[in-house]
Parts: sequence; C-alpha cells; structure tokens
Amino acid sequence: MRPIYLIPLTGGTPAAPGIEPRLELLEYLAASLARIYRRSCQIRPERLDITSAWDAGRQQYWSTAILERLQDSSDSGTRVLGITACDLFVPVLTFVFGEAQLDGYCAAVSVARLDEQFYGLPAREDLLRSRLVKTAVHELGHTFGLRHCPDWRCVMSSSYGVERLDVKGADFCPRCRKPVFHEHRW
Repeated sequence: MRPIYLIPLTGGTPAAPGIEPRLELLEYLAASLARIYRRSCQIRPERLDITSAWDAGRQQYWSTAILERLQDSSDSGTRVLGITACDLFVPVLTFVFGEAQLDGYCAAVSVARLDEQFYGLPAREDLLRSRLVKTAVHELGHTFGLRHCPDWRCVMSSSYGVERLDVKGADFCPRCRKPVFHEHRW
C-alpha cells in the first residue's frame, strides 16, 4: 500500500513571509489521516518553496501554482498533500482553504484561515485541528475524483467558510466512501 505524504510548504516575500506549519500540527494530521484512510501517512523531511506562487496584487499564494510544484514531487500513484500557513486563493474566489487535482494525486491546504486568530479571536487548538483534518480529508477526496456532496454532514460537502467546516463531519457519507475504499486506486 502506498502511503500518503505530507510536504511542508515554505517560502515567502518581504511583504508576506512564508510561515511553515508547526510540526506538532503536522504530526497530528498525519496520525488522523492514517486512521481515516487506513494507510501510512508520513511527513516528508524536505520542504517545498512556494515563493513563486505569490501574487503581490492579492497578497496571497495561488494554490493552482502550488499544485503544479507538488506534482513534480509526486511519484505516479502516490498521494501528496502540501501543508502551509500562507493564505491561498484561486482567481475566481477570495480565498480557498485548499485545492486538489480532481482525480489526480496532489492537494494543498492552508491553516491560515482555519485558525481562530485569523479572525481576531483567541486561539483554539482543538478547533484548528478539527478544521485541518476535515479540510485535508476533503481535498484528498477530490484526488479520488469525488466532487462536492449534497449531504451537509459529509466531509465532501463544500466549505466556503469556517462555519460550514465546523458543522460537517470528518467522515465520508456512504456514497462518497465507496470510490475511496472499495476501488483499488492506491
């Protein structure tokens, strides 16, 4: 069985220094993903510099450009999830929590807007961890070809704000579970 690899994303500019996610948060995520996906999840030792994805006009990092960089770090058939603390966007949206290659092997997530401190509120580690796991499971689900699910409890339901993340579950509904666990796509 192929593992899931987590790759810390770094880089930055003087206007937006890149902040690497904390190691203990990555370790928690790796353990959670291993339990949910029933396979090894390992943090790769190398860091991936995402400075080239910086958009000075938006003061954010373009997640699609990050996926292209991650693809260069992926062996065919191995899922790779990049994790950053930098704010992400796609051109048609104000921000994204993450992005994935639909039916591909690469995904990226950011902890920036998952943290209560982003909204001027006191830090809540439990909430940050819960949101990160749901976002990572969701984005990796897209790599299996899953689209957004109409069941608001399913981890594959769309999340356009942290409020939606907080009410949905971290598990797949029965319809979304099947393509991930019953097909031999690993």
